[in-house]
Amino acid sequence: MTFSILAEPFFIRALLAGLGLAVITGPIGCFVVWRRMAYFGETLAHAGLMGVGLGLLFNFNVAIGAMASSLLVALLLIGLKRQNQVATDTLLGILSHTALAIGVIVIGLVTGAVTGHLDILFGDVLTVSRVDVITIWIGTAGVFSILAYLWRDLIAISVHEDLARAEGVNVPWVELVFLVTMAAVTAFAMKIVGLLLITALTVIPAAAARRLAASPEGMAIWSAVIAAFAVAAGLVMSALFGTIAGPSIVLAASFVFVLTLLKAQRN
Repeated sequence: MTFSILAEPFFIRALLAGLGLAVITGPIGCFVVWRRMAYFGETLAHAGLMGVGLGLLFNFNVAIGAMASSLLVALLLIGLKRQNQVATDTLLGILSHTALAIGVIVIGLVTGAVTGHLDILFGDVLTVSRVDVITIWIGTAGVFSILAYLWRDLIAISVHEDLARAEGVNVPWVELVFLVTMAAVTAFAMKIVGLLLITALTVIPAAAARRLAASPEGMAIWSAVIAAFAVAAGLVMSALFGTIAGPSIVLAASFVFVLTLLKAQRN
């Protein structure tokens, strides 16, 4: 075990890529927590896996496939929410596990074994290239700009959707744009923590930040800071002890959450 590995180019690229993802999962995670959309985020991740499988099957970019399928499922859910026969959480469960099943089956058929693509499920941030880093930061800048533009409307919807609608907020449009950003982040996160762990990286830092912040903006900042710490700590753990990077990042975020929970209990 040596600390010299922390100065290697591959580790620095991984750190920069992870921090780029943390900057945006922090604010997005806040809205996921406020609106109780954790299960929805998991559904998008499973849909992303389906897109990866279809990308492998038809030989096109798997990141584009992940984003497209996540967006398709999001739009399908928006349409299905308008019916009153099946509860939303039931729809999420159906869509989530159906998409997961399709993804696993297609990947298995194309490659012969899903275990050959564990990097898709759990991430492989230590193999990111310079192009990956640039792409992630450009995507983060774009998503961050969208969130900044819609910040007040998103907060209004999160506080009271009917009141926001009465005040003139175009709720369907704002929700659609937010879902598109979530689909994009799901595609970005595939290389970092994997599709099955992106929900954890989104929700856990925001849940921890909720106990540290006194305002929505403060919570978004704290969430991004905690996510960045989790990325750095998880990568160091992975580099020094040979653990898988994605789960290590999530474990570090969970550790911070436990600390904030203990702090809240003492107060």
